[in-house]
Amino acid sequence: MKPIDKEILRLALPSILANITVPLVGMVDIAVAGHLNASAAALIGGISVGSLMFDMLYWNFGFLRAGTGGMTAQAYGREDWSGCRSLLLRGVGTALLISLAILLIQWPFQKLVFLLVNCSEEVKSLALKYFYIRVWAAPATLSLMAFRGWFIGMQDTFSSMLTDVIVNGVNILASILLALGIPGTGFNGIGFSGIAWGTIIAQYTGLVFATGIVTVKYRQIIRLPAGNASERLSALSGRVNGDLFIRSLCLMVVYLAFTAISARFGDVLLAMCSIMMKLMMIFSFFTDGFAFAGEALTGRFIGMQRSDLLREGVRHTFAWSLGIGLLFVAIYLVSGMGMFRMMTSDTSVIDSAGAFLGWLVLMPLIGCPAFTWDGIFIGATETRILRNSTIGCLVSFLAVWFAGMVFKPQGNALVHLLFAAYYSHLIFRSVYLTFNYRSIRK
Repeated sequence: MKPIDKEILRLALPSILANITVPLVGMVDIAVAGHLNASAAALIGGISVGSLMFDMLYWNFGFLRAGTGGMTAQAYGREDWSGCRSLLLRGVGTALLISLAILLIQWPFQKLVFLLVNCSEEVKSLALKYFYIRVWAAPATLSLMAFRGWFIGMQDTFSSMLTDVIVNGVNILASILLALGIPGTGFNGIGFSGIAWGTIIAQYTGLVFATGIVTVKYRQIIRLPAGNASERLSALSGRVNGDLFIRSLCLMVVYLAFTAISARFGDVLLAMCSIMMKLMMIFSFFTDGFAFAGEALTGRFIGMQRSDLLREGVRHTFAWSLGIGLLFVAIYLVSGMGMFRMMTSDTSVIDSAGAFLGWLVLMPLIGCPAFTWDGIFIGATETRILRNSTIGCLVSFLAVWFAGMVFKPQGNALVHLLFAAYYSHLIFRSVYLTFNYRSIRK
């Protein structure tokens, strides 16, 4: 095995191990909701819409992870340790200011959401219950984005993995115990609210853990005085974060549109689409491990001014990522329906899924290039190109949806059109970023 492959695996495997726990959290939340003593479809819909509300909030601030990661990786390559310190402090400080704003606007925000999302009153009530509890995790959630990006930029995906495993493990355990109760203790759980409280406990546990890692492992860097490059880093950070904010906004609109449209199909098809999206994204958490490795190595090699290593790193990152994609094509083909049954016991939701499993099988082939390129371009801080790619993919999604609606599809055809529109935005991202690779190929 070549040295570059060993380095990619060193960076990717911890991220993959951590990412495995990420879809488990969403799956457990849906599974817990789906087995409570109430309408499973409505409870799953409540989790879906409630989670969508946080996606709308947090995806807009994805630059806290991505921007911090790319810039830190380049500072690491230059051995600019005071710059690395400044980027972490700036990222966490920005996260805390944004979280304060989120807490202040929570009421008007939820009003805006339900002007856009049409769902049943039962689903709306459950989603609001979930939202008003979980929103108090915002300071921890946003700060952890900055910590994760910084760890990746520092070529330390192991610390990022430990933090994610702690957060997601606590989330799963706390949500199950708080919602369903603790056998043999007389505590029968607090029901649906326990899912949201489990998330709050997990996020603050993770924040304490990540702070502890930095304080102990990176104490020499944290104690450094601010460097002379602070003004330059501030200007770069403003440009990168601005571009990534627009990128996140466009992606958020795509996912918002997907959920808002599926909500109009009724509670059963909303639940089916929600579960299908969770299953489709399982593969991406594996591919993202290599995207994070590509991000860390690209930034580092650019900081070192080693264009030869940069090109080699991109080639090998894609080879590993595409291999994972092909593996998941086989997994979805063989086990797709079985995975769906694990998510809910509601037979009406399960029966509705059979006609759409082909989209699940296609996901790894279509999504893999888009996700891998994202990591590479973030590491290169070529964020204007990323911004433009997501503007284009939003246009692609809307164009396919509205073009298809001209033919007035009904029933399953309408759901197929929604999946086709979603996949079109991934195809656009892949093609656009592939053609713009020359901008970072020095």
